Amino acid sequence: MREGILVRGRGGFYTVREEDGKEYVLRAKKKFRRLGLTPLVGDRILFTPGEIEDADGWIEEILPRASQCLRPPVANVTLLCIVVSPSPAPDWLLVDKLLIYARKQGLKALLILNKMDMPEGEGIAEAAQEMYRGAEAELMPVSALDESGLKPLQERLENEICCFSGQSGVGKSTLLNALFGLDQEIGDISRRIRRGKNTTRHAELFTFGSIRVIDTPGFSLLEMDEVFDPVLLREYYPEFAPYEGRCRFSPCYHGKEPGCAVTQAAAEGAIDERRLERYRQLLEDCRKAWRERYD
Repeated sequence: MREGILVRGRGGFYTVREEDGKEYVLRAKKKFRRLGLTPLVGDRILFTPGEIEDADGWIEEILPRASQCLRPPVANVTLLCIVVSPSPAPDWLLVDKLLIYARKQGLKALLILNKMDMPEGEGIAEAAQEMYRGAEAELMPVSALDESGLKPLQERLENEICCFSGQSGVGKSTLLNALFGLDQEIGDISRRIRRGKNTTRHAELFTFGSIRVIDTPGFSLLEMDEVFDPVLLREYYPEFAPYEGRCRFSPCYHGKEPGCAVTQAAAEGAIDERRLERYRQLLEDCRKAWRERYD
């Protein structure tokens, strides 16, 4: 058997790529259906090639996954890259949702501030640094236009399996072109991203040296539709952790309860008030979904 990484799947056929770049088209054995397993883009697999040229081979085994995302369905992503820019104006609530998603899935998060060549770039960078200083998210300012910050970003992405996410218009495709010198080579990924939401229906993994990028719209279209106990939302905000157990009431949702240590920390500037206000907006959404979960 050989080992490779699953780079795309269409209609029951899966394309796997070996380290040397050679690709094979495979089918999944029936045992995976019995086990309730579906091969996902990003999976490392053991496979048997077809015995003759152009014959389909078989996926024999799906190796243990480091991470698994069901929406979008991909495996072994290690780094979620969240791209914002001065234009269009950042949707910080979407950024917060993506950070929550990353923490729930055990992914590292990188907040990429693109278009920093624009006059408003400095203000956006300062706002992001203030709002997310305790959120355990790396921040990297770059400009795909003048190529500032691209080299450090390339180095940061090495040996990762990345997904790029963010609003339409923040320059994801331009950034990918600038990062990887894609030109003709990335025609597919560039066109997919440029077409906008609801057009890329299948995830696909692209390799650029030691950097691997999964092209999928799912992270950019993320909605927090998973229903869970609202008290758990606070666990996805690392900046709240130092104040746990110091509130008047237990459990404290860090909403508008009297004697809330998180509220006091925000008033003193230790936690960004804008980030806390958006947390409370998400908290209300969680409470509403929790109340209506059986309707």
